[in-house]
Amino acid sequence: QVQLVESGGGLVQPGGSLRLSCTASGFTFRAYAMSWYRQAPGKERELLATITNIGDATTYANSVKGRFTISRDNAKTTVSLQMNSPKPEDTDVYYCNRPVRNYWGQGTQVTVSS
Repeated sequence: QVQLVESGGGLVQPGGSLRLSCTASGFTFRAYAMSWYRQAPGKERELLATITNIGDATTYANSVKGRFTISRDNAKTTVSLQMNSPKPEDTDVYYCNRPVRNYWGQGTQVTVSS
């Protein structure tokens, strides 16, 4: 079955950096675009970034454009989110997503605080 497992969350200082990873299994990873979302308590999930199946194109939400970078390694079936210069308002639970048929990981908490 399709499984998406996020890792790399934790506490990071404002202006620091953090790298989230999502390891996928149960499907042909290289055939699917992948996305990262985040969600704060009581709010809808926000789409942050999407990468095509072969990694040749990416899109970003305005809220993270220029600070976060999505990438993938099809050989390792991983998709990553590099978070640079995070702000306290980036504190959320971050989710990996396969848009086709809408599969989700369990989420990883990111807290940006000094």
